[in-house]
Amino acid sequence: QVQLAESGGGLVQPGGSLRLTCSVSGALYSTGWYRQAPGKERELVAAITRNGFANYANSVKGRFNIDRDNAEKTVYLEMNSLKPEDTGVYYCFIRRTFMTSLNEYEWGQGTQVTVSS
Repeated sequence: QVQLAESGGGLVQPGGSLRLTCSVSGALYSTGWYRQAPGKERELVAAITRNGFANYANSVKGRFNIDRDNAEKTVYLEMNSLKPEDTGVYYCFIRRTFMTSLNEYEWGQGTQVTVSS
């Protein structure tokens, strides 16, 4: 299966910012990012629906913002006030319909985010 193109990860100091980008096209129910750290479960970070409704993990509310461009070909995750616990591999996803289960999502290749002094 073709993977979604995503980028924007890197190494930043606590309190710093990063912007993740993912190429998104076609009809979808939602898109956004999951993240996973070694030894931890994959968790939903942020998602945005076809009509622009956004939701966030409680741990990132007030710090992260997700949005799509007017053509809906790109989704962005602005990450501010980054904390060490934000460290992980971030995977962009597309959920094509509400009935699409997690193992049927389309995924990016992952981009590493490391927050450390």
